[in-house]
Amino acid sequence: MSDNIFLPGTAPKTVIKANGEVLAIPAGWELLPPGDAMLTRRVKAAGEHWVMQEKRGRKLFSRGVWAAAKTIAKLRIEVESERGTESYAKRIATDAKRREKVQAEYVEDFEGAVLNFLAFHSEHQEVAKRMARAITIHATPVGSGTVARTTRIPIEQRAEAAVIAWMRHQTTGYDSMQIARVKGERREVRRMLAQRSKQLLNNYRLGTSIKADCPLRAALAPIAT
Repeated sequence: MSDNIFLPGTAPKTVIKANGEVLAIPAGWELLPPGDAMLTRRVKAAGEHWVMQEKRGRKLFSRGVWAAAKTIAKLRIEVESERGTESYAKRIATDAKRREKVQAEYVEDFEGAVLNFLAFHSEHQEVAKRMARAITIHATPVGSGTVARTTRIPIEQRAEAAVIAWMRHQTTGYDSMQIARVKGERREVRRMLAQRSKQLLNNYRLGTSIKADCPLRAALAPIAT
């Protein structure tokens, strides 16, 4: 943990250092809540500040930035004034278009990666297309928090993981399973279901005759191409 990153204190206007030491918030400081990235960046760049974060599970959540109240007030006025200019509005519009283009390109690339991973026999190409579309729509929205949005692994691995995750929820009884609260049990159940999903995928890859009660066929029934 960095020297200026703290955990929330148990008492008002206190924070906790990485070593457990409790510090009082300096006089004249206030907490800038998370949510305004532009203002937060300006406050951090302006001088001394304390970043407050809290880890829950594997995720790290921002709880805001402590800094001099005068600094925050001054920068808030500057930011609000800047946001009222025509040049800022144009920049925001340009950035939005750029993000939309990047997102559209990623959605297309991801759907292609899913299709490549599925590699269904020519007899089942329509099924592959419907499945790839369904998985892509679910997994690629910005902020969805799915494996498709990570940049830590190649897109091919993201596609594979997204397929298995989608199948776990759509073609198995995972969501209604009563899983013992034993360390490693959920991971083992997921591993078992992933193996079943891969076996099901192989049936479509080999072009074998698919049974009428196939869970994948049932999951895709309401989905148009």
